[in-house]
Amino acid sequence: MSGQEIFVIVIVVLLLFGAEKLPEMAKTFGRSMRDFKRATDDIRRELESSTQDIKRDLTEVTSSIKSDVTELSDKITNDVNEFNDSIENDMNDITSPVRQEMSELTETIQQDVTETNQKIESQLNEMGERIEDNLSELKENIEPEKQKDEEDKNKYGYNGEYTD
Repeated sequence: MSGQEIFVIVIVVLLLFGAEKLPEMAKTFGRSMRDFKRATDDIRRELESSTQDIKRDLTEVTSSIKSDVTELSDKITNDVNEFNDSIENDMNDITSPVRQEMSELTETIQQDVTETNQKIESQLNEMGERIEDNLSELKENIEPEKQKDEEDKNKYGYNGEYTD
């Protein structure tokens, strides 16, 4: 409200009630304002105390819920870890014999390859020796034939041409 509006209201009140009742009315109005202010302060305090209880209850509930969620989360994590360990152990139980069999099979194959390699080398050596023996034998058989041919050539005068 502006100053002019307040001035108009004061003049209307003076006209209606008169100057004699104005101090009494102001006193009554002041008491009413004081009582109204006390009442609003009481209501505000009551609301704050009620709200404080509600806030405390909410804090307790929130804390309880956080605790429960943390506990549940820890339990789930432990269960998952136990399940993971169980699966890992089961997988190791399953794969261990397979790995051992593969190792044994690999070892057996390696031994077979080594034995086969040795046999092949032995056979190749034997064949090489036989070939050398055969070559030596052929050389021995060819030498006398060659000498005989030389002798026949010298004896009969063969010059490498055939005559009929």
